[in-house]
Amino acid sequence: MPNQPESNTCDEIIFSSFFKGQIKVLRNFLFYKFGNLEKAEDVAQEAFLKLWQNCASVPIEKAKSYVYTIANNSSLNEIAHQKVVLRYEKDFTGLDKTNESPEYILEEKQFQAKLLKAIENLNEKQRIAFLMHRIDGKKYSEIALDLNISVKAVEKRIHLALLSLRKEIDL
Repeated sequence: MPNQPESNTCDEIIFSSFFKGQIKVLRNFLFYKFGNLEKAEDVAQEAFLKLWQNCASVPIEKAKSYVYTIANNSSLNEIAHQKVVLRYEKDFTGLDKTNESPEYILEEKQFQAKLLKAIENLNEKQRIAFLMHRIDGKKYSEIALDLNISVKAVEKRIHLALLSLRKEIDL
């Protein structure tokens, strides 16, 4: 084993064979999570695209785990994003019926848009931890268990997310 290549995932034949063997299973896994076949297909395709983009650093033995991790994280991001959208719609329907001034309503809508954009701009790890804590109401220990990381890592991710949000919103 002295001259074994780092990864053979970049070989088109090996990648194609792996893709054909795993795409349906991954798509079904995501379909069960999303309940939407089109969304499941999109996320599965994106996971394989990321594998291809990073094929040099992902050995074929770890490729299955890699695409499932990417797909699972993408599905969690999508679900968290949908929760934010639904909560926003629920909390802010009927704003025009209040006695607030039009300027206040406009500023509030602009702030909400800025906040949502700032959340979207967080890196994936920070966004997941932040939304699981703020939207799902999970404790740090629950998030750590779900993401298979330490509580300190969760604390750091949420702290960095808050710093990033403050910096982006204050601009």
